[in-house]
Amino acid sequence: MKQRKLFCDRNPVFYAISQEKGILLRHLRDLTSGASWATCQSQTLLPETLWTTESGLIKRGPGIDPVLQQNKAVNIDLACRRLDGLLIRPGETFSFWRRVGRTSRRKGYRDGRVIQGGKLVAGTGGGLCNLGNTLYLLFLHSPLTVTEVHYHSDALAPDHGKRVPFAAGTSVCYNYIDLRVRNDTDRPFQLRLWCADEQLHGAILGTRREDVTYDLLEEGHHFAKEGEDYYRISKIYRLTLDRATGQVLDKTLIRDNHSLVMFDPALLP
Repeated sequence: MKQRKLFCDRNPVFYAISQEKGILLRHLRDLTSGASWATCQSQTLLPETLWTTESGLIKRGPGIDPVLQQNKAVNIDLACRRLDGLLIRPGETFSFWRRVGRTSRRKGYRDGRVIQGGKLVAGTGGGLCNLGNTLYLLFLHSPLTVTEVHYHSDALAPDHGKRVPFAAGTSVCYNYIDLRVRNDTDRPFQLRLWCADEQLHGAILGTRREDVTYDLLEEGHHFAKEGEDYYRISKIYRLTLDRATGQVLDKTLIRDNHSLVMFDPALLP
């Protein structure tokens, strides 16, 4: 039996209508949420670096459009300027889209890769999922409470070198597919995000050294063919470890990964 198409999949106009509906509903929910939003950017940095990461801005390889990759780098740099130095104080909630805002050509954003209808296409502001992914990694290595996260396939392109859990896969789309965390602690945290030498650099800062550290563990990673498609399959856990002893205090499943491979299957390892 043929599956009925969703309203938003029937026509590009219908897709745009559905998207604007989602945006409006999110604005209305935020107005009544009572949340205290993180808005303060400070050039004065907190003293303790809790965790750092970096990732390449430009992917190169068969089937990868170099123009869209360069545009993605421009888009990420623009968004980083809205996030670098942001303080998330006790009781505050961080929202990716409330800080970055709606992307537009007027603001300097260019066409990058976005996922629409299960396909990679060009769209204004494309590539910001890479930044969302970096932020999610920073949050997972801090005491902040993740309150909203969305995923897309983390098999958009072949792995380069050793497999890294959450090298990709976090999804953001203005404004109803958001990345949000809340500070339930009694101390502030701060974001550092900047681009240099074709690398996206990120750090999460705090006021003191934490008693615990965090790590990611992936189990059962493999690729499998299902019908005509291939999928990346694994389970990804967040580990909380005692800083002094290295003992695992908690192991939490954060993603039961079943990601559609969106590159040429001939490039699978």
